[in-house]
Amino acid sequence: MFEVIFLGTSASTPSAYRGLTSHIILHRQYRFLLDCGEGTQRQILRSGLGFKGLNKILLTHSHLDHILGLGGLLSTLARWEALNQIEIYGGRATLDRVSDLIYRVVWRGHRPPVQIKMIPLEPGMVILEDEKFTLSAFPVSHRGPGCYGFSFEEKSRRPFLAEKAEALGVPFGPERGRLVQGEAVTLADGRVIRPAEVLGEEIAGTKYVHIGDVGRTENLVEFCRDADALTIEATYMEDEREKAERFGHLTTVMAAELAREANVDTLILTHLSRRYYGGEVLDEARGHFPNTYVARDLDHFQITREGVTRGHDRRNDD
Repeated sequence: MFEVIFLGTSASTPSAYRGLTSHIILHRQYRFLLDCGEGTQRQILRSGLGFKGLNKILLTHSHLDHILGLGGLLSTLARWEALNQIEIYGGRATLDRVSDLIYRVVWRGHRPPVQIKMIPLEPGMVILEDEKFTLSAFPVSHRGPGCYGFSFEEKSRRPFLAEKAEALGVPFGPERGRLVQGEAVTLADGRVIRPAEVLGEEIAGTKYVHIGDVGRTENLVEFCRDADALTIEATYMEDEREKAERFGHLTTVMAAELAREANVDTLILTHLSRRYYGGEVLDEARGHFPNTYVARDLDHFQITREGVTRGHDRRNDD
């Protein structure tokens, strides 16, 4: 399961109801901040999540509405949180701009009190992998170089069939753990039990794809293929497609068509122009892809193979 908390959902400038782009993504013990627009600190506090353990920051691109909140946030994290290191991932152009913000503004003439490690992304780069999930980056097309989307994927698994193990006489203990990990075991009576005898059919893991600002979609279909949920921008409505293409953004219909072509289960739209209400964006998108949400600030989505559920702080309804 992945959990996504939308801290800011407005494009370019904030509105009375929507702050600038920022998200927290949770998976087991991991916490990721994805983009950090102005005002992110306050939204983290309002969300109830706090700053604890927030040491991995993923940046989609270098535009200020996606990074300008980093100065204040990093200052707070360095001063008040017991972090040994903060990792910031982004394209090289993005990290160059972040470096200026950190070393020429926030800590000008001083060393930061916490180690800040800036890690440049490359297409297909695996950012983090453990025995249960993989986080990777892929290139997207927006204005300027080094723009990226992110794929969060649980690894497939084969469930352990306890009743079959019981029938075969596999005792409780390390033997069962070894079978789950794909190793054959020899029982006390000399019989060899192989994993295939006690493991069920493979079950695919949850897949969540998050794309920030982007101007074309034909190169994204395979990255989004069969995702349980896709978050992507919908800065403009369809009657302003020409403007969207000129500025490297999507319309609601372009996002919906991508979700349909990639066989996505649930589409979540964000990064709305302040001149739209969420309801009108939702109506247009659902005309092309029915299983669509329009995210609001402080929305909380839980994403599993069984579906997507949404919770919300209604103070920010628009």
